[in-house]
Amino acid sequence: VITLLTYCKQPGSVAMAAAADPLSSLVSVLESYRGRDRVIRTLCYGCQLAGGVLARKSPAESEMGRRLLAVSAQLSHCRTVLRLFDDLAMLAYSRQYGLGAKEEDAIVRWLSVLSNLADQLYYPCEHVAWAADADVIHTNSHKWWTLSTAFWGLSLVLSIVRSLRILFQLRRKLRNCTGQSLEQSQKEMDAQVKSEVLSILSSMADLSNAVHWLPPGFLWAGQFPPWLVGLMGTISSLIGVYQTSVGAGSGPV
Repeated sequence: VITLLTYCKQPGSVAMAAAADPLSSLVSVLESYRGRDRVIRTLCYGCQLAGGVLARKSPAESEMGRRLLAVSAQLSHCRTVLRLFDDLAMLAYSRQYGLGAKEEDAIVRWLSVLSNLADQLYYPCEHVAWAADADVIHTNSHKWWTLSTAFWGLSLVLSIVRSLRILFQLRRKLRNCTGQSLEQSQKEMDAQVKSEVLSILSSMADLSNAVHWLPPGFLWAGQFPPWLVGLMGTISSLIGVYQTSVGAGSGPV
């Protein structure tokens, strides 16, 4: 789906070939690890949204809802297992970014560095929690799940603040543009503003779920029904699919 959308934007025989053989395009997406993860994530939250809605209705629909929720749980577990191999990719990305010497703004740079650090710490905590649930090691998995969720939530907060800072900078740059440079900068900045706004919306949707999965008593932790968790995750996933289709995805995870 992602590759098909990308190819359709290209002129000539490539777009025609993609339109003629959408199955090959879908297969190409699924053969990519990141593409497959996007698809699984979208299906996971979509099943949770549909299952949560159906579970509130008649007994027959409730049974179908239960089955969809079971599928969602299995897809979520699948993504957890696949993330066992994401540490090196995240480490490579963090090393490549380093201390963000290419960033013009110091605040954006350090927000990105801290976000990368939170992402890096998230993975081993989740791995320990998974291993504990699988009886590979003997420890309390609950505290490790909480810690991994906290790192994920911290990363999302830092990403939101970073995007807001970038939007503030873009607005300031736009005010300083005049004449012909204004028209050219306007187009470039509009595209970047759209990307950052979508990133904020995606991160806020994920953050709402991250808080929900924290221990009860913290903000709205534990208060979301399954359909609302599915809705927030579906919104975030669809934004991610769109950003990938237009080449706006960022980061390795």
